[in-house]
Amino acid sequence: MNIRTRRKEMMKTGSLSRARLDRLRTSMTGYVERGEVPGMVTLVSRHGEIHVDAVGTKSLEAPDPVRRDTIFRIASMSKPITAVATMILAEEGKLRLDDAVQKWLPELANRKVLKRIDAPLDETVSAHRPITVRDLLTFTMGFGLLLTPTEASPILQAAAELEIGMKPPRRQLELDPDTWIHRLGRLPLMAQPGERWLYGTGADVLSVLIARVSGQPLETFLRERVFEPLGMKDTGFSVPADRLDRLASCYVLNPGSGTLQLFDGVEQSRWSHPPLFPSGADGLVSTIDDYLAFAQMLLNQGRYRERGSERILSRFSVEAMTTDQLTPAQKAVSSLPLLPGFFATHGWGFGLSMVTRRDDLASVPGRYGWDGSMGTSWFSDPKEDLVGILLTQHVVMAPDIFRDFWTLTYQSIDD
Repeated sequence: MNIRTRRKEMMKTGSLSRARLDRLRTSMTGYVERGEVPGMVTLVSRHGEIHVDAVGTKSLEAPDPVRRDTIFRIASMSKPITAVATMILAEEGKLRLDDAVQKWLPELANRKVLKRIDAPLDETVSAHRPITVRDLLTFTMGFGLLLTPTEASPILQAAAELEIGMKPPRRQLELDPDTWIHRLGRLPLMAQPGERWLYGTGADVLSVLIARVSGQPLETFLRERVFEPLGMKDTGFSVPADRLDRLASCYVLNPGSGTLQLFDGVEQSRWSHPPLFPSGADGLVSTIDDYLAFAQMLLNQGRYRERGSERILSRFSVEAMTTDQLTPAQKAVSSLPLLPGFFATHGWGFGLSMVTRRDDLASVPGRYGWDGSMGTSWFSDPKEDLVGILLTQHVVMAPDIFRDFWTLTYQSIDD
């Protein structure tokens, strides 16, 4: 072996370039050094080769460093987990994707729909059809997140008065599931079921649906059917007292001062005790290794042991989840707040998004995953046998850190 060949091997680690992984670490460390986030954990896994980096601190107020087992609020990265729980029930024949949800959620029967999304609440028509399970999974139920100023939107004003959690960022819903779904049922829909994609609320409705169909609280169902089989020992809707020291503090940017201010701390955290409403939309906490177990299960097409027969889901359920379920007509009238033009290059399956058109280095068609509004991001790429996860705690931060993470993860591939 000559010197040149030996040097090349030293710069590689399996199918990833060591030097290029160092470039990823340097970029992510820069976000900490510039004070944009207090700390973060990143993970890149390919062909079973796992690289984890932890940089910075768990809070701005103390020097305790972020570690591999630090617990983060994963926000909307909860949604794919909720979709998996729904598909488990579908595989057991306890529900069908095209079942009307009013069978279990009578609060959502006989829907009225606004004539236009900014109409007064009494300007409605009858829904053309009932809301289905599929509508909830694909966020086409006719109700979801709007970034319109509350005072300019009658439906958002009504939602705010009912306190059903339509204004981001939210910590946790302060209503029990039955009260929440009852209040949602008092409002008209923003659009006809199946007409357009509206973000988020469908996953909250699934949280109630899963509990009623399974006959178990959502947290119990997820623990028994997903978390325990996958060894996700730190994932749940709250952090036990003996693990609170591992919870990272969460920050939000103060637009006036340009500095970070505390959004949710540790000892008084909303996640320090079980919530009234365990939200499968954005309520979970997790760690980098726990979420890797979930992501790897999907990458293994439902198996939770790569060479074993144990399964969470069938291959066919995973394929349905990770296939674009939206029609061109639905995309034409839909948008994702904060990400204009999203549906020109992305689709939506069941509880997660996928890339449909390549427009930059990291936009690889078939790559699927989702982000969280408190500073978390995950994707998996079946073709490359690749998982990438980034966990930090900065509410509704600019997506630059996510784009840099994805780009620098892909540029580290060296085969």
